[in-house]
Amino acid sequence: MRDDRKPSASPARVERDTDSAARRIVVVGGGPAAHRFVEALWRRGLDGLHITVLAEEAYAPYDRVALSSALQAEVNLSLGDVLMWREPAVHLVTNERAVALDLPARCVIGASAERYPFDDVVLATGSDAVRLPMAGAESAAVYRTLEDVRYLRGESARLAADLGRPAEAVVIGGGLLGLEAAGGLQQLGTHSTVVNRAGWLMNAQLDEGAGQALGRLITAKGMNILCGSAPTGIIRTATGTVTGVQLRNGEVLPADLVVFAVGIKPRDELARDAGLAVGSRGGVVISATCETSMPGVWAIGEVASYDDVCMGLVAPANAMAEVCADGILGGVSSFPGFDTATKLKLSGVEVASFGDALGDALGDTEGSLEIVYADPARGLYQKLVVTDDAKTLLGGIFVGDATPYTALRPLLGRELPAEPGAYLSSAGTDGAPETELPDDVVLCSCNNVTAGSCRSTIHGHLDDGGSTAPVLDLPSLKACTRAGTQCGSCVPMLKKLLDGELVKAGKTVSNGICEHFAMSRPQLFEAIQALDLASFSDIIARFGVDDEAKGGFGCDLCKPAIASILATQRGQYVLDGGRGTLQDTNDRALANMQRNGTYSVVPRIPGGEITPQKLAVIARVAEDFGLYVKLTGALRIDMFGARLEQLPEIWKILVEAGFESGQAYGKALRNVKSCVGSTWCRFGVQDSVGLAIDLELRYRGLRAPHKFKMGVSGCARECAEARGKDVGVIATDQGWNLYVGGNGGFQPAHAQLLAQDLDTPTLIRYIDRYLMYYIRTADRMQRTARWMEDLDGGLDHVRDVVVSDSLGIAADLEQAMERHVEHYEDEWAATLKDPDRLRRFRSFVNAPDAADQSIVLVEERGQRRPATDAELAEAELVQAGGPVNLGVSIGMRPRNPSEGDQPWS
Repeated sequence: MRDDRKPSASPARVERDTDSAARRIVVVGGGPAAHRFVEALWRRGLDGLHITVLAEEAYAPYDRVALSSALQAEVNLSLGDVLMWREPAVHLVTNERAVALDLPARCVIGASAERYPFDDVVLATGSDAVRLPMAGAESAAVYRTLEDVRYLRGESARLAADLGRPAEAVVIGGGLLGLEAAGGLQQLGTHSTVVNRAGWLMNAQLDEGAGQALGRLITAKGMNILCGSAPTGIIRTATGTVTGVQLRNGEVLPADLVVFAVGIKPRDELARDAGLAVGSRGGVVISATCETSMPGVWAIGEVASYDDVCMGLVAPANAMAEVCADGILGGVSSFPGFDTATKLKLSGVEVASFGDALGDALGDTEGSLEIVYADPARGLYQKLVVTDDAKTLLGGIFVGDATPYTALRPLLGRELPAEPGAYLSSAGTDGAPETELPDDVVLCSCNNVTAGSCRSTIHGHLDDGGSTAPVLDLPSLKACTRAGTQCGSCVPMLKKLLDGELVKAGKTVSNGICEHFAMSRPQLFEAIQALDLASFSDIIARFGVDDEAKGGFGCDLCKPAIASILATQRGQYVLDGGRGTLQDTNDRALANMQRNGTYSVVPRIPGGEITPQKLAVIARVAEDFGLYVKLTGALRIDMFGARLEQLPEIWKILVEAGFESGQAYGKALRNVKSCVGSTWCRFGVQDSVGLAIDLELRYRGLRAPHKFKMGVSGCARECAEARGKDVGVIATDQGWNLYVGGNGGFQPAHAQLLAQDLDTPTLIRYIDRYLMYYIRTADRMQRTARWMEDLDGGLDHVRDVVVSDSLGIAADLEQAMERHVEHYEDEWAATLKDPDRLRRFRSFVNAPDAADQSIVLVEERGQRRPATDAELAEAELVQAGGPVNLGVSIGMRPRNPSEGDQPWS
């Protein structure tokens, strides 16, 4: 196995003339803790400082917490503002591993033999993944860095291709990382088995009851769980191919891929070699100010040992970084200790733990009481740990339903305002009373933001700016206080606090779309329909504020919302009649703008069914226009890199071949995913492909408050993952089961059963009603899952309206959908037929002469893609004269299919 810590390229750096009088700070490590430390100094001001960051990897610091997202595809995990790394006083050196800490000479020596002198040095070297001492351990992968994740993604695909079947993966370790790795591999198509030495999963955070409940939920997701088993070796062939894992009891687990996720060990070798004090279990010993045993040498993050403990969590690392930055600048902050609270979704299963979650038997507090609700059949487990008088909250565990965590986490160590059992949501209680958080309660533990700090920010802006002050919305409050900007678990409480403070200040908490309309989107929908208004000017004159002094003429919130309403009600070309200026950028271009100013083109492929001839057309378009091609997550074909003026040329070829717009740019139907159903599959009981095509052709182009997706599975095996869609249909022997309200994205939700065993005409009627009711009553940018949650009565109310017609509007909803179907016109084809419409695509700000000079592409895996921020930064270093090895070919995109590449100069 290679040394994961060895730089893969020459150090990338810029030689700068620095003020010799500047205080030199060298940060060893390029992880999240290092980033937070530099950011803390940057926010305080860099006068008199010069910071050098030695990053071992080829990238600027990235979010390791979100590593699992990189298992599915390349994602941008960069932390913070890229402008920070362009500060003259901040010097980021990538691909540089520190190999020695020369304390007498006050310098750090890199693997490149470069010497980095310092006045203060901050050790943020993090930790390594632990490899168990067993035979064949060197053949196992680990789950720690971006390169580790990329290796697992590539190896899973390679093994599946070589073996002709899904790979068998064994993940050794049933903690947070192990379950995350197993879940990610499962999504890649491998068969995952988790082996855990302890008797239950996440034994460091959960008690046995919670661990067993989690095990049942994880097993239901299709993963194998083997607890209470100890691996003793990895079995390989003579050529080194992994074939299995040997267990202590003699059993052999088949394995093509083995991953160690058994813990971490602090990277303290620099400190040890330099003679600094280290903890009994490893790590660099620090004081409450984060200073080590040597003045001017500091340590933060996973490598730091405080009270003989090293902790691999975000909140402690952030707290240490802030304390260290304050100490270097002469402050007197001190590290408050470790916050071990954890809330996450493992393979879609909610898990949360905080405080002394293990209680009297295994935890830290004697004489504590436990209030437990356990429902094995539903996979639910909720427990609160309180003092022996049942008043003070000491900790808690939630598995399957972590709803109470948000409200309880800030109350840790305080008296509960109600009986503890009232907080166990799964037990069917009436619920706990509303509680106002004291000012000193930490609302956001990731960034150590108190409720009082948030209140001060809100009232400070109220005093200064009145009711239109910028902080009076949630995004602005997050930006001002940093609360809710990391893991996001505190955002519901933050919003609740904001609304409460506005009410106390005598301000109305408006549900209006924006400052120009006091009406909500549903109210506005009904009003526009009732008065048959057709233009934005008429709508804002009738219901809104069109006074220029008050910021009239609409904004980026109300304009697209009203454009969507008009598109739904009138069924006309979205860019005509003055509606073009209302649209978002993507809707104006009828294509999806990418990060480099080009556009992607997604033709509609109803139900995923496509002929070889049509596939050949897509291939020809991509080749002729030099486009990057990828199957989307919804299994559609996306072509990236088209310039605005090229779009009509591309559309013409596609339309002539029988394609139409896939509406990937609009808040509309994206696709209807399907399995092959009874046409081919031996398990299929209904024609899922035929129904998917019918549904996609019926609802194509339907504008809505948010994008929505559909899925049709031909049997209960659910290969189309219909229950993850806004509308999901699953075949039965008796007909179709209809599920609604499933969403992916930031807040995933399973669809819920609305009706079952439906014939096809009834199914379509119910979907018509459901979608139109959603379009009429949902708020702006509200997905179906959140919309149903906000409805009084939730799913039952929706069933009453859609199935039982409790409001007497079923016929009206069906007629509205029939109007949409009757007036649908492909927007690509409509544009091509009208010269006036085509003029919109001739010359925008990103016209060819202006845009091409800023579009940088790299060659990778046989295609050309946009350069990442890290690659662009490295290319800037080349221009500045610094040595660098990009490892990819970088150049300009062709101006047209016949022109050659223009090198970057």
